[in-house]
Amino acid sequence: MNALITGITGQDGSFLAELLLSKGYTVHGIVRRASTFNTERLEPIYSDPHESGVRLHLHYGDLTDGASLRRVLDKSQPDEIYNLAAQSHVRVSFDQAQYTAEVVATGTLRLLEAVRDYSAKVKFYQAGSSEMFGSAKPPQSETTPFEPRSPYAVAKVAAHWFARNYREAYGLFIVNGILFNHESPRRGETFVTRKITRALTRIKLGLQSKLYLGNLDSKRDWGYAGDFVEAMWLMLQQPTPDDYVVATGETYSVRDFLNTAGALLDLDWTKYVESDARYLRPTEVDVLLGDASKARRVLAWKPTVNFHGLIKMMIEHDLEQARQECTLAEAGHKVSARGSSRQ
Repeated sequence: MNALITGITGQDGSFLAELLLSKGYTVHGIVRRASTFNTERLEPIYSDPHESGVRLHLHYGDLTDGASLRRVLDKSQPDEIYNLAAQSHVRVSFDQAQYTAEVVATGTLRLLEAVRDYSAKVKFYQAGSSEMFGSAKPPQSETTPFEPRSPYAVAKVAAHWFARNYREAYGLFIVNGILFNHESPRRGETFVTRKITRALTRIKLGLQSKLYLGNLDSKRDWGYAGDFVEAMWLMLQQPTPDDYVVATGETYSVRDFLNTAGALLDLDWTKYVESDARYLRPTEVDVLLGDASKARRVLAWKPTVNFHGLIKMMIEHDLEQARQECTLAEAGHKVSARGSSRQ
């Protein structure tokens, strides 16, 4: 079985690649060309392509380049496609609205067009987002109307409906996974959860003095990325394609996240955290809370890591990273400062 993952170098892509390899798949991933290596999340599973028996293959391509997508399809011959690639930072999408729409919305359309030409038998997973619900009243389920509040969310809504339309118009096996926030130690450091755990562990060891954040009262339904990629795979194993919300069914504020992280570190975070208006969104989403009862019923899926366990996992990982930084500093190596300038 061959699978193709766009966005394979991201948090979800790396977890999904590991899962599929463990199930015997040959995995192909699309990576964007860059002047520096951006595949560090794949290092545990990457093998030199010159070796025999390699089941992970990376191809240069981009959702803004339809010709490259078609070439990758021809090379990888996928049975399943997981479209995870995106400009996924919500706050940044206000600053790069056109680029976000080009990658997230039109990029999905390009990939769907390439798939339609490639094969009617391929199964396609489209990564949706809880941000599509925006200001809709919680809890949010598959039947909740979308009320997007950011360029990123608007683009994801467009991609969702492109996927629905191609499923209905051409009889393609396409599913939409509407995933609520999911985190891990692999989360990018500009996302609020990892920004918190990375900063507080560094503050604990004296490597950083301040953490600047935006709205501490926004509430999110936070789960573990490793759990959520299993739901992606399960959606493509069903007899008929459909759309599913994936969530924990619990919501916590950014302040709650700080309280839990601070308690795990025995650290009074209120002494170190300051507000910065640059991190506020022009239009805020106050509460996201997912109703994943359909996924539990149809997919037999449920999360295995709770809110406290997720933060503990991230704190332990980042505390070890901070200790390594301390070791380098003691050996005379320069350790970069973090804080006020970080998004």
